[in-house]
Order: sequence, then C-alpha cells, then structure tokens
Amino acid sequence: MSLTPDYQRDWPAYFDAVANQPPRDTLVRALDAFEKDDAPAAKPVWRVAVDIAAGEGRDTREILRRNGATRWKVMAVEHDFQGCDRLSKSVSHLHRDRLYLNANRMEEVAAIFHKGAKIGSTDRLVRQVDLINASFALPFCHEDHFPALWDWILKTLKPGGRFAGQIFGDRDEWAAVNPRRHFTREQTLALLAPFDVEHLDEVEKDGSDALMRTKHHHLFHIVARKR
Repeated sequence: MSLTPDYQRDWPAYFDAVANQPPRDTLVRALDAFEKDDAPAAKPVWRVAVDIAAGEGRDTREILRRNGATRWKVMAVEHDFQGCDRLSKSVSHLHRDRLYLNANRMEEVAAIFHKGAKIGSTDRLVRQVDLINASFALPFCHEDHFPALWDWILKTLKPGGRFAGQIFGDRDEWAAVNPRRHFTREQTLALLAPFDVEHLDEVEKDGSDALMRTKHHHLFHIVARKR
C-alpha cells in the first residue's frame, strides 16, 4: 500500500487486510479500566463511547460486546461507504439498538456534537461521552483540522473519561510525507497534559504495515484518563 502526499489510502484493501483481527490493545486496556472503575456498582453502569474512523468495526464490536460492570452505547464514525457497510453487517442484532453509525469524516465529528448527538435507539441528546477511541486514526486527520479535533476530544470527554488511540512519532517513515501529522515525544506529552496517562508505549521498529509493506514505524500507544 502506497501513501500519497495527501495521506489517502486504499481503504477497501485495508479493510480486507484487517478483517477478523482482534480489537486494538489500547481499546481493550481502556475498557478494562472502566470495568474496574464500575465493578463496585450494584447494577451495570451505562456509558457512551465514540469510535473515530471505526473502519470495518473491529473496535466498535468489542465495545458493544462488553457485558460486565460497564455496558456501552456507541457512535461509530466512518466516512468510507464500504467500511460503514461492513461494520453494519457485522454487528450482532443483539447490539444494534446501542449503535449509531455516522457516515462522516473525523474532521466533521465536532459539528456532529455541536447541538448534541443521538446515540443508540434513544432520542436523548449527548454532548459529552465517557470514551473516545481513535485506533490508528488521528494521523489521517488533515493537519489543518487536527487542533480543532483534539480540542473537541478534550471538551467532549467527561472528567474521568478516557482517550484510547495512537499518535505517530516524528521518526516514523511516513513523517517524510507530511511531518505536521507526526509528533515528538515532548509534543505528545504536551497534548496529554490534561490527562492522567495510564498507558504510554513508545514503539520504534522496522516492520510491516497492514498490507505487509515494509516501513519504519515510530508511534505512541495511548490510554489516558481526563482529569
């Protein structure tokens, strides 16, 4: 898979490559942390999540599947038609009433929430959420829109809410395509200043991307709890 200067990908090929893959580790860590937070409650605690650039749904399905101390309603935001179609068809009928699929780009997600968003089968408007998941998504946000998207993440997460996802580092091979979409460790920590960082794993290695093309990877895996 080649990466063009405007960061476009062959998304259908990507969806084929990751089909049937497990949920991302950062998401699982965040969900497990909520389970620990909510376990003392006498009844399950209902929470709301947004899955940014949800793709074919590997993370969305995991959020909906959880059936322990924490249970979830999810807005899955995905701009690609094939991604939306695959996600919709893959979600169990038992979970469909807790899913709202929104066919928009991540750059447009703030506008979705400006007047409140409807999530699941309820008519209740939601303006703040408990979890924002962005698995390997933020590097594909247009650099001119990233500050507004990150500001939306900060404002939309409730105190105690979590962000789970990845940021690409400045030594990643793709930084040569567009360095403004890549961050140093110091810049990443600055972004995370309003959070208590529960997991930060900096990875730098040579390896394969999703379509088995060799590249040099530098990225940060993040789970962070908003203060």
